[in-house]
Amino acid sequence: MIHYYASFENPLTFYVQIQMTFEVAADATQALELQLPAWRPGRYELQNFAQKLQHVVVEDAASGEPLPSRKLTKDRWQVTEVAGRTVRVRYNFYAHQMDAGGSWLDETQLYLNPVQAFMYIEGREKEMCQLTLDLPEGWQLACGLPQSGPSTLQAQSFDHLADSPLIASPTLQYRNYEVNGLPFYIWIQGECPVDWAHLVEDFRAFSAEQLALFGSFPAQDYHFLNQILPYKHYHGVEHLNSTVIVLGPAELLMTEGLYKELLGVSCHELFHAWNIKSIRPAEMQPYDYARENYFRTCFIAEGITTYYGEYLLARAGVRTAEQYFQELNIVLRKHFDDYGRYHLSVADASMDLWLDGYKPGIPDRKVSVYHKGALVALLLDLTLRQLSGHKRSLDDVMRRLWEDFGKTGVGYTEDDYIRIVQEVAGRDMQAYFDKFIYGTAALEDPLNRVLGFVGCRLRIEENASTSEGMYGFRAAVRNERTLVTDILPDAPAALALTVDDEIVAVNGRRVDMNLHNLLSDGATQHDVTVFRQNRLVTVPLVADAGQRFWQKITIEKLSTTTPEQQASFQQWLKQEF
Repeated sequence: MIHYYASFENPLTFYVQIQMTFEVAADATQALELQLPAWRPGRYELQNFAQKLQHVVVEDAASGEPLPSRKLTKDRWQVTEVAGRTVRVRYNFYAHQMDAGGSWLDETQLYLNPVQAFMYIEGREKEMCQLTLDLPEGWQLACGLPQSGPSTLQAQSFDHLADSPLIASPTLQYRNYEVNGLPFYIWIQGECPVDWAHLVEDFRAFSAEQLALFGSFPAQDYHFLNQILPYKHYHGVEHLNSTVIVLGPAELLMTEGLYKELLGVSCHELFHAWNIKSIRPAEMQPYDYARENYFRTCFIAEGITTYYGEYLLARAGVRTAEQYFQELNIVLRKHFDDYGRYHLSVADASMDLWLDGYKPGIPDRKVSVYHKGALVALLLDLTLRQLSGHKRSLDDVMRRLWEDFGKTGVGYTEDDYIRIVQEVAGRDMQAYFDKFIYGTAALEDPLNRVLGFVGCRLRIEENASTSEGMYGFRAAVRNERTLVTDILPDAPAALALTVDDEIVAVNGRRVDMNLHNLLSDGATQHDVTVFRQNRLVTVPLVADAGQRFWQKITIEKLSTTTPEQQASFQQWLKQEF
């Protein structure tokens, strides 16, 4: 067994003291290699957690004698002369990252993501692990790991430990509920108003809907670990039988604006308990924490989960159809606002998460696996329903993935997913994959067609802003300066402006928080004066009568529908049309 111990001397420094103790066989002949993870599951980019370690010491646990050790890479250590010894590794870990993938220490709590803080021994990842926490009296502990004592947690392997975040605090609140005998726990850390009866009712409803979809659950229990902050924040990360969700501001938790975010991210993260934590790509069986784990199916892991995260809230009756459409409209806007959709497929974008998937990146380069992934999931779901008269749907695809891969622990491939989709459809679906997964075909027309099956349509409205709709650029005011932030490549603005231009005048009139008004005079040409690299330049903006940009695309119900369309709507959303 590998023993881990975490304590803190002065929480005001944010440093957690970590110890790792283990025995080495007397007949061991090879040097030990210790690895700290370089990334965490759920965020597919290298984060180099070794930056957070201070003063690494490797010693004989019995004598305190230092053992010969040296760094092999930025986050890998080699230790020699260890045969027959009990080895202790100790260091300080800087816990000062308050988001759903981070760790935090102060006088009010210890929040720890073990994947950031704990090393593992190369070749011994499958050994049982024990984590003991030195906590002040009266502190409560929330974690998905089983407890063998008041502050002692047991893990079946390093994977199990790494994927089990914890919050320890004297002010933790919680409620629990059951669905089909399965216990769920809602933990809240933070000072906020909570309508527990309302919260538990909604959580129970969407949990029941998910369990009904899959038929069984990958774990014995589930924990929602919520950090509710006094300032604005939004983040969630999935784990084996838990999730960390960080939201704020705390005083607005039960208001519509923030409560819908809590419901959406919670439903999304619970779906991940099946889709990515259990139904896992072959490339991640097992995780390799030391380097990139490239996979082309994040449009399944994140895209399908993004679709179901809001959709199941409507299906469970937690949100109305209108509320669901509002969330879907946000996804539509984010996708169609991004001209990277013309340049990169969603499968290639899955690979490029490791490159720049979580950063804005250069203009118009990439597409979002979350937003496009959700829309191609919607397209597939409604297509399967239309082909079968609602006898089959994306639910059947996810159940097959769960039965064949999630329950068995076998990783799925791209070909496995294509095969299952085609078997559920009962026909060749290669055109869907060629156009929308591996290609960059436009989604407007196909989405509009399948939405018609359920009595809905895409509504396309012109952008009323002259700068955006007519000229194809966006500007923002920063420190009282009006700066160009985005330009569409085929727009009139692309011939005259560049990103970071400071707009100072339009037709000789000073720009001072009034750019929209100056451009909205009905003219189709404007002379715009800008500072570009500290040089004053005046350029002509000339509209193209046949082009409009950044149109507003939303979903709405058809004004006239047939009984069949209304029935299809009800079968899809489980709500009256």
